[in-house]
Amino acid sequence: MLRKLYDWVFVQARSRHATKVMAVVSFTESSFFPIPPDVMLAPMVLARPDRAYFYATVCTIASVLGALLGYAIGYFLEPVGMWVLTVLGKADTFEASRALFQEHGAWVILVKGLTPIPFKLITIASGIFQFSLPLFIALCTLTRGARFFLVAFVLKRWGPPMLAAIEKRLATFTVIGILAVVAVVVAVKLL
Repeated sequence: MLRKLYDWVFVQARSRHATKVMAVVSFTESSFFPIPPDVMLAPMVLARPDRAYFYATVCTIASVLGALLGYAIGYFLEPVGMWVLTVLGKADTFEASRALFQEHGAWVILVKGLTPIPFKLITIASGIFQFSLPLFIALCTLTRGARFFLVAFVLKRWGPPMLAAIEKRLATFTVIGILAVVAVVVAVKLL
């Protein structure tokens, strides 16, 4: 079933309603949908490199709005949030996650928002743990924007060969991204 859903999203990337569908996918992926918007963003940027940053902007805005829905699910509908975490196989790590959020909540959001880990886990957990909403919005905007604009930049600049390289070395690029975020945060704290 997941493969059919993945294929459907990829087909939608080539339709005349692609931007709207991408916004919906980006919105829902932040709160409950299993397919990341990159699946649509990548072919759309490859087809129209001149609109790469527009598409990245749409993904970012929709993702942050979807993150607010995920936060609301966790905050106002904790049983529903716990059910979603259970379905995703993450309810058993709930107490460990609570401790991690209490100690390093901002870092968790920054790091997980850049990686392929389902973002809905972070948004729902942030609501359940009542993480600061203004800080949550800022971190989501930063991390999701960085992710989608990086995809848009790489594909606009280097196209399909670079996409293949990134997919092949995703873990390496994720570590590089995390180190870059850490360097920026440390630089800001030192200034």
